[in-house]
Amino acid sequence: MELVEQIWHGSGLYQITGGQVAMLGICLLLLYLGIVKKFEPLLLVTIGFGGLLSNIPGVEIATGDGLLHLTYVVGIETGVFPLIIFMGVGALTDFGPLLANPRTLFLGAAAQFGIFATLLGALGLTALGVMDFSVREAAAIGIIGGADGPTAIYVAGQLAPDLLGAIAVAAYSYMALVPLIQPPIMKALTTKAERSIEMVQLRDVSRAERILFPLILLLLVALFLPSAAPLIGMLAFGNLMRECGVVDRLSDTTQNALINIVTIFLGLSVGSKLSAEQFLVPSTLGILLLGMVAFAIGTASGVLMGKLLNAVSKQPINPLIGAAGVSAVPMAARVANKVGLEANPHNILLMHAMGPNVAGVIGSAVAAGIMIMFTS
Repeated sequence: MELVEQIWHGSGLYQITGGQVAMLGICLLLLYLGIVKKFEPLLLVTIGFGGLLSNIPGVEIATGDGLLHLTYVVGIETGVFPLIIFMGVGALTDFGPLLANPRTLFLGAAAQFGIFATLLGALGLTALGVMDFSVREAAAIGIIGGADGPTAIYVAGQLAPDLLGAIAVAAYSYMALVPLIQPPIMKALTTKAERSIEMVQLRDVSRAERILFPLILLLLVALFLPSAAPLIGMLAFGNLMRECGVVDRLSDTTQNALINIVTIFLGLSVGSKLSAEQFLVPSTLGILLLGMVAFAIGTASGVLMGKLLNAVSKQPINPLIGAAGVSAVPMAARVANKVGLEANPHNILLMHAMGPNVAGVIGSAVAAGIMIMFTS
């Protein structure tokens, strides 16, 4: 009888708390969204499974000397994993549409307005006593508006590690929900005539332009904003490997094996921070709401900038591509193309939308550097 009692008291069922039960449900929901709904499966599956491990009583893999905790310390606290992911993103990204139509850089920049608006909103709610966020925490929350998961994780790891789990879940959830969140905003801010605007074919971009771009980008950003150099540097290096044509083996490894391995451990490490005591707090709801506001403002800002550029430009610009200025690559560009086709079956906007889409990746990295510089 004593043996049975000892076994029962040592079991997870005896030790589990209500909060851990709730978190197990949330993590199973993340797995459902990733597997069944295919919402950002590469991250939601790994984050959800890491969350399961971190909320089962007696499982030490996510604490102390456990694998996931050590992986978190090595990869997230140091910022290594997000930087390697950025290198992979650079190797996978074609900056040709941006170089062919440099005006779209303004669309990518405008879409980052949601980041700074949400920073001010978080500080305003704190001043009113509704929330309790420090400047560093507000800056980390605001980055969700860039719709760039690795950047959000990098900034949260630097400025607000206690909020990392909630920020990562919010960032990737809203990235996954781009097809649901963006179209109503895009349609509300544009007329059918504007959505039907057809854009001229993009010019060919030379190999020399493609090689010089990451080098010029790195030097300009690093010299003016050194705090953004790590993110931009890895993005530029990955893209240079892609475009230079002499390190194809390295580029292929970065685009496939390396980014896949790091994605596995990054997701599990983030999931290890979804423990009940860290996630089930009032600030989590505030982060989720502010993240939604940030994303909505970023989308709206990009569309409004598109309308402005169309009004002052000789060549027509469809305002829908401004919504792709958030850096959810390439999903936001696909959404812009889909909404454009609904208004005009002959309106192919995908390549045009990729310009502001990749500009948004640059913009979110620059915004992250500004946040880190002014709050550190």
